[in-house]
Amino acid sequence: MDRRQFLATVGSAGVGLTTAGWAHGGTRQVQKPNFLVIVADDLGWADVGYHGSKIKTPHIDALVQRGVELDYHYVTPMCTPTRVALLTGKYPSRWGNHARTPCNSRVLPFGTLTLASALKGVGYDTGLFGKWHLGSQPEWCPNHFGFEYSYGSLAGGVTPYGHHYKTGPHSKTWHRNGRLVDEEGHVTDLIGQEAVRWIEGRGDAPWFCYVPFTAVHIPISVPKLYLDQYREGTFFPGDPDRDESARRYAACATQMDHWIGQVVDVVRRKGQEANTFVLFFSDNGASSSWRAPGNYPDEQLESSLWCGSNLPLRGRKGQVYEGGIRTPAVAAWPGTLQPAKLATPLHAVDWLPTLCGLAGATLPDDAGMDGVDAWPALSGTGTVERRAPFYTPFVRGQWAIRDGDWKLLCPAQNKAPELYHIADDPFEKTNLAGTEPERAAALRQRFEQVRKADRRDRPPDPDSSQ
Repeated sequence: MDRRQFLATVGSAGVGLTTAGWAHGGTRQVQKPNFLVIVADDLGWADVGYHGSKIKTPHIDALVQRGVELDYHYVTPMCTPTRVALLTGKYPSRWGNHARTPCNSRVLPFGTLTLASALKGVGYDTGLFGKWHLGSQPEWCPNHFGFEYSYGSLAGGVTPYGHHYKTGPHSKTWHRNGRLVDEEGHVTDLIGQEAVRWIEGRGDAPWFCYVPFTAVHIPISVPKLYLDQYREGTFFPGDPDRDESARRYAACATQMDHWIGQVVDVVRRKGQEANTFVLFFSDNGASSSWRAPGNYPDEQLESSLWCGSNLPLRGRKGQVYEGGIRTPAVAAWPGTLQPAKLATPLHAVDWLPTLCGLAGATLPDDAGMDGVDAWPALSGTGTVERRAPFYTPFVRGQWAIRDGDWKLLCPAQNKAPELYHIADDPFEKTNLAGTEPERAAALRQRFEQVRKADRRDRPPDPDSSQ
């Protein structure tokens, strides 16, 4: 069965789901679970309370306390590629070079099997609230890729109160279902409020709610309510400019955390907590400082001298070291997933096959997923068997591949690859390429094999001569 046949026929699948060997044991018939997937933008490894941060994230921390902390959750170094990986189950380079970096053109072919379209095909209501950035024109909005309802920014990070992207053809980007709209309010509040309303309005059908916040992406401006939670000198005593920037960043994260709490709470109020799988992660590591360039059209923006931290991990957003691609993450499902800390490496590409498996959505034979069903590891009932190693292609000659405990990476074009044993050296301090040349060569060979499935250009739309 090819993809188009699948999308046409999968809606006739039964509504039951039989799952064997869950955390509490046995085999039973269950209702299809709801899925709440929340993605932060540029939130660093060290920017959550459960990692010891001074930043207040009580609702994220609560998810960790009652869920499965994903200690080795991998993404890509920037926003668009991670969103591609999440929604398609494939590494972004499979869709063309444009998908390796933030992109305003249409990333995916029309008719692409996405997490949203697969779940919609088996009876799910599907909604997106926040940042899309897989095509910044209204005619490329999420509603063409499996989402019945969508709201937020078609492009990337927007100004907090004006909701504009950078000056240019995609500056006006705030939309509802592909129709550009003007609304008042802070971007984080608007995203959270719309997600809450949508969940409140769901009936008996199972639902998939995708909430990709724009926080904590620059430009940053926050309501006084959140800024007042951090006293002067909290982060950088003696450096008032940097401290003020850190306080704004922290307040931005706390505001997002507040709305995560509100979205989770509406699930609880509806009595659906026991049947809702909640996933949270950041799309990449924290960024470096940012100087307001003046190319946003509607607000007087302040520079950000401090944009979060990935310590003790090495690297940052835009790099293939751990700090760029390993982010805070948690999966929670009260009564089904027992609290645990999972050391098994997982990747954003794994969520499409995992959630589709839980929903009873059978993927077509030609789906070609890079991701795998991670349920055995999440539930503690088995291990994850991968067909290929983790693969991170990026721009400017950067790439990384992780196979087992070993990781080979190229930090920049014309640079020699570096080899690290991540289990023993998670902070990538000791480059073993010189002392383990055979292992480095073998990983390089695996990298060359995996990258053969990459494309330079976007695949054509079905039945298209493009």
